[in-house]
Amino acid sequence: MAMSCKDGNKHGIDNGKYVRYTPEQVEALERLYHECPKPSSIRRQQLIRECPILSNIEPKQIKVWFQNRRCREKQRKEASRLQAVNRKLTAMNKLLMEENDRLQKQVSQLVYENGYFRQHTQNTTLGAKDASCEPVVPSGQHNLASQHPPRDASPAGLLSIAEETLTEFLSKATGTAVEWVQMPGMKPGPDSIGIVAISHGCPGVAARACGLVGLEPTRVAEILKDQPSWFRDCRAVDVLNVLPTANGGTIELLYMQLYAPTTLAPARDFWLLRYTSVLEDGSLVICERSLKNTQNGPTMPPVQHFVRAEMLPSGYLIRPCEGGGSIIHIVDHMDLEPWSVPEVLRPLYESSTVLAQKMTMAALRQLRQIAHEVSQSNGTGWSRRPAALRSLGQRLTRGFNEALNGFNDEGWSVMGNDGMDDVTILVNSSPDKLMGLNISFANGFSAISNAVLCARASMLLQNVPPAILLRFLREHRSEWADNNIDAYSAAAVKVGPWSLPGSRVGSFGNQVILPLAHTIEHEEFLEVIKLEGIGHTPEDAMMPREMFLLQLCSGMDENAIGTCAELIFAPIDASFADDAPLLPSGFRIIPLDSGKEASSPNRTLDLASALEIGPAGNRAPNDSVNSGCSRSVMTIAFEFAFESHMQEHVASMARQYVRSIISSVQRVALALSPSHLSSHGGLRSPLGTPEAQTLARWICNSYRCYLGVELLKSGIEGGELVLKTLWHHSDAIMCCSLKALPVFTFANQAGLDMLETTLVALQDITLEKIFDDHGKKTLCSEFPQIMQQGFACLQGGICLSSMGRPVSYERAVAWKVLNEEENAHCICFMFVNWSFV
Repeated sequence: MAMSCKDGNKHGIDNGKYVRYTPEQVEALERLYHECPKPSSIRRQQLIRECPILSNIEPKQIKVWFQNRRCREKQRKEASRLQAVNRKLTAMNKLLMEENDRLQKQVSQLVYENGYFRQHTQNTTLGAKDASCEPVVPSGQHNLASQHPPRDASPAGLLSIAEETLTEFLSKATGTAVEWVQMPGMKPGPDSIGIVAISHGCPGVAARACGLVGLEPTRVAEILKDQPSWFRDCRAVDVLNVLPTANGGTIELLYMQLYAPTTLAPARDFWLLRYTSVLEDGSLVICERSLKNTQNGPTMPPVQHFVRAEMLPSGYLIRPCEGGGSIIHIVDHMDLEPWSVPEVLRPLYESSTVLAQKMTMAALRQLRQIAHEVSQSNGTGWSRRPAALRSLGQRLTRGFNEALNGFNDEGWSVMGNDGMDDVTILVNSSPDKLMGLNISFANGFSAISNAVLCARASMLLQNVPPAILLRFLREHRSEWADNNIDAYSAAAVKVGPWSLPGSRVGSFGNQVILPLAHTIEHEEFLEVIKLEGIGHTPEDAMMPREMFLLQLCSGMDENAIGTCAELIFAPIDASFADDAPLLPSGFRIIPLDSGKEASSPNRTLDLASALEIGPAGNRAPNDSVNSGCSRSVMTIAFEFAFESHMQEHVASMARQYVRSIISSVQRVALALSPSHLSSHGGLRSPLGTPEAQTLARWICNSYRCYLGVELLKSGIEGGELVLKTLWHHSDAIMCCSLKALPVFTFANQAGLDMLETTLVALQDITLEKIFDDHGKKTLCSEFPQIMQQGFACLQGGICLSSMGRPVSYERAVAWKVLNEEENAHCICFMFVNWSFV
């Protein structure tokens, strides 16, 4: 903290270069640094006046001290980050070495089996058969349960089953009992979620993952055992009996229920034995398997509306990692009884990739998310309440699953339809079981509704990537939602005299997305939709109104294989209380093909115009699509609170509303389908439109004209190649219009990533929205120079993405883009070395 002084004077200054600070001065400066790490010159002079102990220090030396302090802080953070990366790389290297050893064993075993079968085939051809020689059965292909005599339901019999389960699980986790192949699209590395593999040629579906998490083994075990908290398909896990074992472990008898993902399939349940024990090397093991009649153990009778599925030996191997944290091996192996669902849905129950995405990787994501929250525990605002936010997201998903499944024990019953089976209506007269809808509020009012109605339907979609369709539904709510029904839903769960039945609380149209949180894997977003409008009653005519929807978005990554895309929302009070009543509604789109979607994140670029002007009109650019025939099933469920005497009226309204949504979705799906795009020459990729190529040429020519250097590498010619190179430029490049309120009109891929938006939503973002106050002042002062001189270089700073996340950039360059007539067409910005803070 102290700097040497040539004359040895503690308080003196030698030529303005060196100064030694007293402990009191250092303490004062440290206190000021934590309040304001980068004070302006005016602020530094103010600090000297307010703190007498610093009165003998020149402002220049104060500036140097703060610069050095920021440098030391940056170095400390970088050293800490590098140490964490080094620990992670060391652990990942250990995992990869173990994986390599396992693969070598598997190769050796396959070579041996291949040699045996080759010799056996030759002997069969020669007619030399040895009846005493038993064939070698490939590992993982035989029924282990049939090799052992039935055991009784005594503790000793259960322990025997548990020990056998442990052995089989370990042979899958670290041995060669199952032939594992790398999951498509999942490459191991320091930034990956882990090493993920799926089974090849074994009974049922199986997935395996290995990863490093920054939590202690006991904490990891506690989280993984609480499956309903991270496995969204898990309805409940009931522990019916617990037996301690002599080796310090425990045997638990469990009954588990899983939701059905769609209305077209029944739910699943499991009767399980779970064995927790500690190995000799200190590793913690949790393994499970289904109990069947062949084992002569305790039985669980069938449960109505559930199909009994089988869990083959599965579980978790948790090993402590040097330097803290845990190395975890996860194995999920199930037989989901695909015979019980329609043939079109069987890929969901026969795909190991789907199991890996929904269950195996979900466990790793939950562990990584909690570890990240623990490391970021000094946040502010909502970031201090990650558990509360996760709970809200969990409640949304759980409420949607409950409505979609409509279990009798939750109070749901099917209401008679109108002769058409496309929409099913369910009624629940016990809404207190549904997220506490009938709770009393602090202002003395209570919820006005005493029943809940759900309208649900499923439909098959052809050749429409789920992520693209979901993104459009999220960003263009007005294309399918009815404002009056939104207002009705909000009034039904709100309190106060203004929300009495039949009152129209307003017409809502303008949509504003306010982000609350997202997972570190960017797999899921929790946000608030603010709908703005005006009132309709005489008392509040033309009075501004606001309505809030809590919304959960997931599965918007087109490159993820087998991922379910969901958009679930519910009206919520402006207080956003943790115990606020929630009636979730929304969409779930499940891909039925395991093939990878070959499409771009910006396919929705042209959709708004395609829907408005029809196939014959002019359209904005769009990415080309090169995907085969893909299928997915969409399930829609909407919930409405109502008073029981209005049941028939609300049921009719809900049925017609869902049917109108189905029509809208079909219209959107048609506009998004590759067959529709390819049948109209106007829907070309951004790299194939003359307008986009011309703009790219103008951008590069203007940059060369004003700054005297090339924006792209020399030698690049041709409009398509210029645009392609600009599109993939590493720096964020974006154009905004020359209007009183400039809006963005174009951005390359890095620019869209920086703003966390798409080319459709880009045009709704104004230039001033992305800058903070300091950035706005700088831009205002530099804008005249841009228009007169043609360019300006801006210092590094902070801006905001469309999701409200801060983005730092090292520097920025702004220049005027001229067209062929040398008139100003737009302003182009390039943000260099940007990153999320």
